[in-house]
Formats: sequence, structure tokens, C-alpha cells
Amino acid sequence: MSLAAETLDCIFRAARTHRNWTARPVTDETLRAIYELMKWGPTSSNCCPARIAFVRSPEAKERLRPALDAGNVAQTMAAPATAIIAYDLEFYDKLPLLVPHRDARSAFVGKPELVRTTAYQSGTLQGAYLIIAARALGLDCGPMGGFDSARVDATFFPDGKVKSNFLCNLG
Repeated sequence: MSLAAETLDCIFRAARTHRNWTARPVTDETLRAIYELMKWGPTSSNCCPARIAFVRSPEAKERLRPALDAGNVAQTMAAPATAIIAYDLEFYDKLPLLVPHRDARSAFVGKPELVRTTAYQSGTLQGAYLIIAARALGLDCGPMGGFDSARVDATFFPDGKVKSNFLCNLG
């Protein structure tokens, strides 16, 4: 089955990085719909290591502000929502649920470099699925680096098990 040309245009051909936003809010329902579309996209061994923090409130945006590079402050503060796409370094503890037909967890236990590489690569894939899902639901996206990941991690993922990968403004 092929997708219609308009759909492909929406998801890919007209999907450039956005930096300017309207005041129209991105609702909880829309964020849930994005997650429901992207969560089962294929990853290495179905490991699904991405963890996403959606930042929308003025208070949460102010917590994010100090971690942003100067060139990203205005666009992020103006965006109706910002997704922090991160990866869980303990993703393998969920593998008995995600891969019940075999012992996938044991392949990762005690192998920190394999865990980090797998979490980063598959978490990045899931971040791309989030962008595709958001585009499919009619949102513009502004994925970016340009932030202090250690500061984001300390602020939003203080337990140290989850590491930020990139940010994506949504609106």
C-alpha cells in the first residue's frame, strides 16, 4: 500500500524545520495521539528505549530555558510544546514485556557500552517516529541540538538513568 501524495508531502516533502510558531496550543490529546502513533515503531530487538518529556507550561519552559543555546531560546519559548527526546539506560528491564518470546534482557545486563549504544540508536529512531507522527497529525516540528544535555538531564531526569538526545519544538 502506498500513501497518497498529499500525505507524503505533509510528512516529508513539506516538512522543514520550523522556528516560528502560532499561539495555538498543542493539547494533551494531541500529545497522546503522537505517542500512540510512534511508540511501536521498529527498534533494535523491539527495545523501545525512548523516553519523552513534553514541556508546555510557562514554568516548565523556564526550567528548560537555562539549558538552551542562545539561538534556540526565542523559538523554544514561543513553541506551544517542546519534546525532550531521551533514552533510558535501563530499557532492558522492560524487555520481558516487550519481547516475551525470548530472554532478550540477558543480552544487555552487565554490558554498559552495548546498552548505551542500543539505547541511543533506537531512541533516536523513536525520536524520528515522533516527528513523523506529529507531522501526520498536522503539526510543524523544529528538531534541534543546541542545548546543554547535562543540564537538561539534571533538571528533567535527575535519577541519571535517562539521558537527553535532542529537543523538538511542536506547534
